Amino acid sequence: MERSVVHMDLDSFFVSVERLNNTSLVGKPVIIGGGSDRGVVASCSYEARQFGVHSAMPSKTARMLCPHAIFVRGDMDMYSRYSNTVTEIIEAEAPLVEKASIDEHYLDISGMDKYVKQSMLWTHELREKIIRETGLPISFGLSQNKTVSKVATNQAKPNGEKQVLFGTEKIFLAPLSIQKIPGIGDKTNGILRNMGIEKIGTIQTMPIMLMQKVLGENGAVIWRKANGIDNNPVEPQSEAKSMSTEDTFDRDTTDVVYLKRVLTMMVEKLAYKLRKDLKVTGCVTLKLRYSDFQTHTFQKRISYTASDDVILQTILELFERNFSRRVLIRLIGVKFSNLVSGFNQINLFEDTEEKINLYQAMDKIRNRFGDKAIMRSIGLEKP
Repeated sequence: MERSVVHMDLDSFFVSVERLNNTSLVGKPVIIGGGSDRGVVASCSYEARQFGVHSAMPSKTARMLCPHAIFVRGDMDMYSRYSNTVTEIIEAEAPLVEKASIDEHYLDISGMDKYVKQSMLWTHELREKIIRETGLPISFGLSQNKTVSKVATNQAKPNGEKQVLFGTEKIFLAPLSIQKIPGIGDKTNGILRNMGIEKIGTIQTMPIMLMQKVLGENGAVIWRKANGIDNNPVEPQSEAKSMSTEDTFDRDTTDVVYLKRVLTMMVEKLAYKLRKDLKVTGCVTLKLRYSDFQTHTFQKRISYTASDDVILQTILELFERNFSRRVLIRLIGVKFSNLVSGFNQINLFEDTEEKINLYQAMDKIRNRFGDKAIMRSIGLEKP
C-alpha cells in the first residue's frame, strides 16, 4: 500500500518565537544562546547563517563571523508553550502524529485522500492553519516515508512546501549532497568524501555490501536511505511527565556527607537518563522521609535543563534549607517533572563549550559501558 507521510518543521523555531515577541528582531541576524564568549550557539536566524554561523558553534566564533548579530539568551518556557500549541493543532487534524522534537512532527495520512481532499492540498491547508493561529513559519515535505519527507522539508525551507511523488524518490535524492541524508554526521561525511562520494546518487549506484564494509551496519542504513527506502512507522509517543528515584537506607542516618553523596549519584543517574531520552526538566523535587515515617517533599521550578550541575545545585540547596539534623533520615529521593522532549542534550543557554564537550564525552562512555562507568568522585567513596 502506498503511504503518505508528512514531515513538518518549524523554521528557525527559537528565532521565530523571539521575533513574534520582539518585532525589532525581524530581518536582523539573531543568535540564540551563547551570550558569553565561552557559551555555545543554540540556534540562529537565516540572516546569521549567511555568515557561516550554525548551531553548537562556540559563541566566540559566531561573534567573529557575524559581529553585528543580536544575541538573545533564550526562554525555554516560552518555546515549550508555542511548541505545545502547534502540536495541539496538528493532533486535532491528523490521524497519526509523532512529535519528533520540540519543532518537528511526522504525520501519517495514508489513505486520507479517499475520504477528504487530496493529500497535498490537505497538508497545505493544515500548514496555513498553523501559520494563521501561531504566527510561526513552518515548512513541510510529503512523500511515502519519513526519510524522504524530512529531506524534502529541508529542500522546501524557508517557509515552503514540497511533495515527492511515489516512485520518484531516487530521482529526487540523487543530485543532493550526501550531508542531506538524515544521520550522516561529520565523521561519516568525511569518510565518504575521502572516497570521492559527494552526491547521494553515487551511493545509489554502489553495492550495499561495499557500504557495509566501509561503515558497518550503518552503511546499510545509509544505503537504504540514499535509495529512498524507509519502512519506519510514524509512532505516537506517550511521554512520561516525570522521572524519579529514591533510596531507603538499611540504617536511618543524619550523616550529611553521606546524604549529599547519595543525592549526587541520584541526580547524575536521572540527568543522564534525561539526556539519553532527549528531554529536559523544568521542576525538581527533593523527598525526605524521617525515622518517624513523616514524609516531606520540597519542590522548585528551574529553567529547562538536563545539566547535572544546575540540577544538583538546586537539589543540594533544597536539602540544606530543609533538612532537620535532629531526626534520622529513613528515605531520600529525587524527582524531575515538567519534562519536555526534543531539546538539545544539554542546556546550550547556560553551559560553556568546555562543559558541553565534557558532558558529551562522559555520556559516550556511559552509552558504551553503562551509566555507572563514570561518575563524580564523591559517588565512588564508601559511606
